[in-house]
Amino acid sequence: MTLIEIYTRPIILAILCFLVFNISTVIYKFRLTVQGISYFFFCHDKTWPEQPDPATIFAPIIEASANQNDDNCDINSSIEKKTIIFVRHGESTWNDTFNKGSHRSALAFAIGFIPGLIKSLLYEFYLLLSGKIDSWFYDSPLSHLGLSQIKSLSQFLNQDPSSVQSLTEDERQMLRILRGDPKSPPSRIVSSNLRRALSTVAASFQGRLLRDPQESILILPCLQEISRNPDTLSITPSQTKVKPSWIEVSSDVCDFTSIFTKQVDMQYHLGNKPIDTNGLKRMMEFNQKVFSSTLPEDYIIVGGHSIWFRSFFREFLPRDSVHVGKKKKIVNCGAVAL
Repeated sequence: MTLIEIYTRPIILAILCFLVFNISTVIYKFRLTVQGISYFFFCHDKTWPEQPDPATIFAPIIEASANQNDDNCDINSSIEKKTIIFVRHGESTWNDTFNKGSHRSALAFAIGFIPGLIKSLLYEFYLLLSGKIDSWFYDSPLSHLGLSQIKSLSQFLNQDPSSVQSLTEDERQMLRILRGDPKSPPSRIVSSNLRRALSTVAASFQGRLLRDPQESILILPCLQEISRNPDTLSITPSQTKVKPSWIEVSSDVCDFTSIFTKQVDMQYHLGNKPIDTNGLKRMMEFNQKVFSSTLPEDYIIVGGHSIWFRSFFREFLPRDSVHVGKKKKIVNCGAVAL
C-alpha cells in the first residue's frame, strides 16, 4: 500500500467525525449554501423599472416654496430635509480574494489569485470542520487590511475638529457630528446587517460609543448590499446578535464582542433579503425609515456598501447631476455626505 492509501481512510474518517460532531453547523451552512445558489441564479437584485427623474418631482415644489408669500406656509412646512452620511465598510475577505483593490497592482493580483482562492477555500473548509458559524465567502467579514483601514478612520474621528487645519469650517462641523460632540446636532448611527459594515462603524465610532454607553447602532436590513453574490447574504440568524469573525476576535482594533452585545439594536433584522426583492425596494424602504419616527434625527450616519451607495446616488440625484458618486464607488472607509 502507498502512503496515500494508508492515510486516506483515517483522514476521511476524521473529517466525517468532525462533520457529525458539528452537525448543526453543517446543516446551517448547507441551508445557507442552497440559499446562496438560489439567490445567485434567480434573484433580480440589480434590476428594476426605470424611475422618473427626481428633478421633475422636486423642482416644482422647490420653486413654489421659493415664490411663496408669508400668508402661505403650507408648501414650506411640507418639505422635510435630512443629511445622510454614507460610510463604506473596510476591505472584506471577499474583496481580498476576488478584487484587485488599490493596494496592489493588476500583475500582483493575477499572480496571487489562484493561491489566494485555494487559501480561502481551505479556510472555509476549516471553519466548517471546526463548527464555527463563520465564513470567508458568505457575509464576508473584514480582512486584515480592512481592520487597518477602519483603525485609520477611527484615529481620524478621534481628532479634535478645531485642531485639524486642513478642514474647512463645514467639514469641521461634519466631523463634530460624526463624533457625536455635545454641541453638535443630534445624529444616529445605522448599519447594514452584513458584518463588514457593522464592524466598520462599531470600530470607527468606538470613541463615540464609549462616551455614551446608552447609544446603539441600529441595524437596517434594507441597507443590505445590492448584488447576487454570496458575500451579500447575512450569516446572522433573525434577531440574534452578530458575532465577531475569527479575524476580529483576535484583533486589538476594538472590543467587537462588547459593542455587538451591548450597543447594537437588532430588532429589525429578520434574516436575509428575500429572493423577490431588489435594490430599489430596499432603497425606498430606507427613505421611508429616514423620514419616520424611527429616525427623528436630522443627521443619519449609514454604514454600508459601495454598490448600494452608488445606486442611491443614481436613483435619487437629478439625472443631469454629474456627482462623482454616480459613477465611482466610495473607497473603503470613505465617507460622503448627501
